[in-house]
Amino acid sequence: MSRYEKASTIITSNRPLDDWTRLLGDVVVVTPLLDRLMHHGHLLKFEGKSWRLKEAAAVPSTSSTKVPRPAVGVEEFDPAQVGEFEVAAGAMRGPDVMQDTLFAVRSLESYVPADHPLRPVRDILNEALKRMDPLFAAMYAPAGRDSIAPEKLLRALMLQVLYGVRSERMVIEQLGYNLLFRWFVGVSMQDDPWDHSTFSKNRDRLIEHDACTVLFEEVLAQARGKGLLSAEHFSVDGTLVRAWASNKSFVPKDGPPPPASGSKSNPEVNFRGPPRTNDTHESRTDPDSRLYRKSKNAEALPYFMGHALMENRNGLVVDHRLTHATGKAEREAAIEMLAAQPGAARKTVGADKGYDTADFVADCRAIGVTPHVAQNTKNRASAIDERTTRHPGYAVSQIVRKLIETIFGDGKQHGTLRQLKLRGLDRAELVFAMTMTAVNLRRMPKLFAESG
Repeated sequence: MSRYEKASTIITSNRPLDDWTRLLGDVVVVTPLLDRLMHHGHLLKFEGKSWRLKEAAAVPSTSSTKVPRPAVGVEEFDPAQVGEFEVAAGAMRGPDVMQDTLFAVRSLESYVPADHPLRPVRDILNEALKRMDPLFAAMYAPAGRDSIAPEKLLRALMLQVLYGVRSERMVIEQLGYNLLFRWFVGVSMQDDPWDHSTFSKNRDRLIEHDACTVLFEEVLAQARGKGLLSAEHFSVDGTLVRAWASNKSFVPKDGPPPPASGSKSNPEVNFRGPPRTNDTHESRTDPDSRLYRKSKNAEALPYFMGHALMENRNGLVVDHRLTHATGKAEREAAIEMLAAQPGAARKTVGADKGYDTADFVADCRAIGVTPHVAQNTKNRASAIDERTTRHPGYAVSQIVRKLIETIFGDGKQHGTLRQLKLRGLDRAELVFAMTMTAVNLRRMPKLFAESG
């Protein structure tokens, strides 16, 4: 519109205007389109051969090359002794030419294969987002300028987790040219994606209303509605999630930081002297992170700790937590998640040796849960005995519980859980909730197909 009646525009076509309606397939669209193109315009019709074809005919042909044919039995090849024959060079080769079209008549839907795995994932996710409509209505003011739809923000965050895109800036970059991402999020071909800072501006709103946890529950409710969840048998485990902080960021809570030298952006810090502990030191980068060791011989690094409760029927996550990394966090979170499970029937929970403590076993029994924990008998006595281990269900729980490791492995290998790119416990919880939702979304389409 900025060129209207101000500058000239030349549009070429090798089809007459009468054919445009048939080619574009919509007379309602073509009629006003032609009306606007022809207003103050001139129609020039050229007949005869194409100028490009005429120029191409004048160029000497390179479709064949004279290649000498070697004689059979001749040790040294002599072109004078043999004839020559023609070899068609590139007879089946197509031209390396790309010509943009003036109009595109394909929809985004047509670019996505009918059997693409994201199709059922998107259907399940959209159903959950529809159920969250009352929450979305409460998140925004009744009047004001329209913002980016929260459904689109959550779909984009889900894509980041599903495809392991390392930053929200790269998600927006993908939305600029990735048709699959545009289709999944709901951005049309003509619309520009929003700025990456929109995530930062809306993240606090999502955290305040716990939108990612509600999304997890709505996705899980669809599996529960199809009878895919066990209400009696569970497995529990925890994993360390690396915080977006370094050892150098840990300084004394009271007193000056350790001496440093070298570059200001990456100084050399002398850690010798008083030991660093979570009681005396904290990270300037992420104060919510905690120093933790994976094992006795491993270095202490800033971590959070993620926890998941899995039902044993189909291996779906039914609850999750993200906490500070402490020695008791796994067992405390497990009791909290088990106590939140509905139903008064007796339950069982499978777990590894880290849960074989007297306190955890007693707390499980107090809430009506039988602890099927792996026995830790190295230089100590186990907290459970043959009254628990003699039952066949104990052996089954010990086999099935190992499936929970794939949940964390999935989130770290294919998602963004190996090391967070956000700081703070609240933001880390958002990433962990989206990761656990993505794990379920990967598994549910196949389960839905098998259950009918």
